[in-house]
Amino acid sequence: MEFLSDQGNTSAAVIGMGYVGSPIAAVLAERGVDVVGIDVDPELVAGLARRRCAFSEPGLAELLCDGLDSGRLRVSTDYDLVSDVDVVIIAVGTPVRGTELVDEYLRNACAEIAKRLREGQLVIVKSTVPPGTTRNLVAPLLEAGGLVAGEDFGLAFCPERLSEGHALRELRTFPIIVGGLCGESAAAAARFWQRTIGVEIIDCGSAESAEMVKLAGNWWIDHNIAMANELAKLCGALDVDVLEVINAANTMPKGSGNVNILLPSVGVGGSCLTKDPWMVWRAARDRGIRLDTIGVAREVNDSMPGYTVGLIAEELAGIGKRLDGAKVAVLGVAFKNNTGDLRATPALQVVAALRQAGAEVAVHDPLADPGEVKKLFDLVPVQTAGEALAGADCIAVLAWHDAFEEIDFAALRESVAPGCAIVDGRAHYPRRTIESLRRHGYTYRGIGR
Repeated sequence: MEFLSDQGNTSAAVIGMGYVGSPIAAVLAERGVDVVGIDVDPELVAGLARRRCAFSEPGLAELLCDGLDSGRLRVSTDYDLVSDVDVVIIAVGTPVRGTELVDEYLRNACAEIAKRLREGQLVIVKSTVPPGTTRNLVAPLLEAGGLVAGEDFGLAFCPERLSEGHALRELRTFPIIVGGLCGESAAAAARFWQRTIGVEIIDCGSAESAEMVKLAGNWWIDHNIAMANELAKLCGALDVDVLEVINAANTMPKGSGNVNILLPSVGVGGSCLTKDPWMVWRAARDRGIRLDTIGVAREVNDSMPGYTVGLIAEELAGIGKRLDGAKVAVLGVAFKNNTGDLRATPALQVVAALRQAGAEVAVHDPLADPGEVKKLFDLVPVQTAGEALAGADCIAVLAWHDAFEEIDFAALRESVAPGCAIVDGRAHYPRRTIESLRRHGYTYRGIGR
């Protein structure tokens, strides 16, 4: 059977309107697809219907509103709408607890879809899963409705490879990986993405191969960051600027590109790098293969919040202060720059350790939801950077958002404590900025700088 015929307008249901599903739904609607976004969270759906976007992704709120206003995008909690579309895209969360996949959301979504699948539809899994999940878990769950995957409906895996802060640009430009349960499923998925997004398609030959693409990419990133973090620790001990070392090392041609050492930081967070390597580790262990680099890289990256707290304590000691009783202003509590996402943010461990040591901590993050910050950190975030910095003995930059460019540290010099230390956990200030800060009476310390 041919899945996704070439006749008529294409329609799609996106299951899970979170950090992955929302950009996919918005871009598909932008490209003329009739889209229904389905989510089990009634508050999220109601917020989207009121034109409220819960995610601080540049351009996403406007694109979602365009789709909703034009009628090309609808949002609902009703799975019955699945029956009316050509393509069903599964983009639900797949968290890991320890090293175990929590597949509850995926199982529930598949069970609901199975009740409503009809012949000729195409199902595309976008949720990150261990290799073999599409074939051995998703397919049987969908077949519970009586149809056969690869015969009555198409089933393919197309990994999401988006980074927050750049999701829309990457969706519109990145090659899309396709792995089908069968040849016709893969061909149908390729036709869908070519017809809608129009980017390069890479057919991996199987669902398992496509599943490994996403995991391999994040395994590499986590490992690379771990190397950068250990390099930074050594450079710090040598009084060498790690960014100068990295920039110079990255000029060396190697393979089809250059050496590409990533940047050190206060730590690794978010929903991908902290869990995807463990999916690989578990998949290997289940097949009798021991992977050593994953556990080591995870240990290194998990150590960085504690290392950063140590830098803060050292800088405070240099100006005659102890953590106990010092005020530390934390700028940015999201897990990375230019996002409000608090999932697995390393800033949480830093703030908790500072407070446990007796420091007064003020946090400010213009992108993070204040209610979520209060709930997670047990702290009420302050409204402005000026309020956070008032009387601060140390300023810890744990996520550097573009909005912080407006902070005039020179003008605020009189409001902070004498000799105020700046600990740079993710801003990666250029040398001229560091020199300017020191001229204005601040001390400066970076990760490996």
